Amino acid sequence: MTTLDTADRAKHQTFWFAACIAVLLIQIIAEYMMGRTPICTCGYVKLWEGTVNSSGNSQHISDWYTPSHIIHGFIFYGIAHLVLRGKPIAMRLLLALMIESGWELLENSPLIIDRYRTATISLDYYGDSILNSSMDTVFMVVGFFFASRAPVVLTIAIAIFFELFTGYVIRDNLTLNVLMLIWPIEAIKTWQAGI
Repeated sequence: MTTLDTADRAKHQTFWFAACIAVLLIQIIAEYMMGRTPICTCGYVKLWEGTVNSSGNSQHISDWYTPSHIIHGFIFYGIAHLVLRGKPIAMRLLLALMIESGWELLENSPLIIDRYRTATISLDYYGDSILNSSMDTVFMVVGFFFASRAPVVLTIAIAIFFELFTGYVIRDNLTLNVLMLIWPIEAIKTWQAGI
């Protein structure tokens, strides 16, 4: 490989990483234009919000749903690896970011907020703060890069651990969240409510 090839690859990687940053910025601007609050209306920022059924959930840097976004990164890495095999990692990351940012925008739309409130136990869910939503995307990136470096078996084991642990602690996880959005089951809703 020549020096020119190396320089050319570096330029391409820089372009794709710049595009990744642009996607995150577009997400933030779009959420602001949608009327999302920049930070928690409580007026301060916490590193961790540990109470699920609180006004601070989905408003701070991380919460019990952060593992779900890390798992998104695992999944999106797998998809990008299959779809863009042999392409630069930054190009694959761009695909993952477009999916995650698209979901974050949809998740914070009235359509999905209302769905959460009617079909799940999230009766007090009014959407994410911009900080929380953008950090959800950043945690997806963390999961993506972890999956790009770790053995597949370890990545799967961590995903299963996250699902079982959050399912046990808060009676919710990525699997239950998707299930209850798409096909709500009253027995699961009752169990999640602790009844």
